[in-house]
Amino acid sequence: MNQPVPISVEAERPASPYAAVMTLVLNAVSSPLTRAMYEKALRDFFLWWEEQGRLEFTKGTVQAHRAALEAKGYSASTINQRLAAIRKLAVQAADNNLLSLDDAAAITRVKGIPKSGVSTGSWLTEKQAEQLINAPTPETLKGKRDRALLGLLVGCGLRRRELSTLNVEDIQQRDGRWIIIDLEGKHGRVRSVPVPPWVKMAIDDWLSASGFTSGRLFCAISRHGQIVGRTISEQAVLDTVRQYGKQIGLENIRPHDLRRTCAKLCRSRGGELEQIQLLLGHSSIQITEQYLGTKQALHDAPNDRFVLRWEKAS
Repeated sequence: MNQPVPISVEAERPASPYAAVMTLVLNAVSSPLTRAMYEKALRDFFLWWEEQGRLEFTKGTVQAHRAALEAKGYSASTINQRLAAIRKLAVQAADNNLLSLDDAAAITRVKGIPKSGVSTGSWLTEKQAEQLINAPTPETLKGKRDRALLGLLVGCGLRRRELSTLNVEDIQQRDGRWIIIDLEGKHGRVRSVPVPPWVKMAIDDWLSASGFTSGRLFCAISRHGQIVGRTISEQAVLDTVRQYGKQIGLENIRPHDLRRTCAKLCRSRGGELEQIQLLLGHSSIQITEQYLGTKQALHDAPNDRFVLRWEKAS
């Protein structure tokens, strides 16, 4: 029977065989941003572990690391994300016979830090959303690109990674309307996204000006208004949203705020919760409800809207 191998680090990186296990953890994460955060979490964990004298990889050790993070003033969200990375490390270690199943199971039961309330982010009003999409000037190449970019974020609720990897060919006609077909979102979930006519109009203006007929829909544009390559980074998408947000007096808005705005505007116009879930590619109704900031209205309960009559007892 294989015995658990103590985990240790040399300098600033985990020593073999856990370097390979760490690689397995990171390779199993689809989101580049989450992967980078997990890598940071695990490297910091290994460094802390070294400072503590290379303790055994147990539930107690992970709990001590959590306490150290709390003492440093890390937020509940950051600590919980770091614990998630460590739990995945324990599972991979057990799968590769480097940790006992009992120890791995115990580590996965380490509780995170409770959050006070639910962080639901920000939304734009319908008026603010309209001001935002009209902020780029339609006379320049960059303005046409940015109108289409903002339109897809607000009108289709795309994530910035989804936007940056979107191809011209992905937008096709189905059932008499334009949709984004087979869009791969978070955790590999695939969905089709309807494209409203006003968004398609902005896309067509951009394609006509850029001359693009295939490949990536968006690209980088230099400060002189020249097309640079055929890709756009997620950071560029973020910078674009912030730029126009400041122009209309909204500081620090992010692409995900526009995704939430899409959900809330859909709901305000009578969109069904399940359809909004499908539009955004959420794994559960509960996540969609968080995006909407939905609270249970006990004074106006939906089941008060129908009355069934009891048959009288004979």
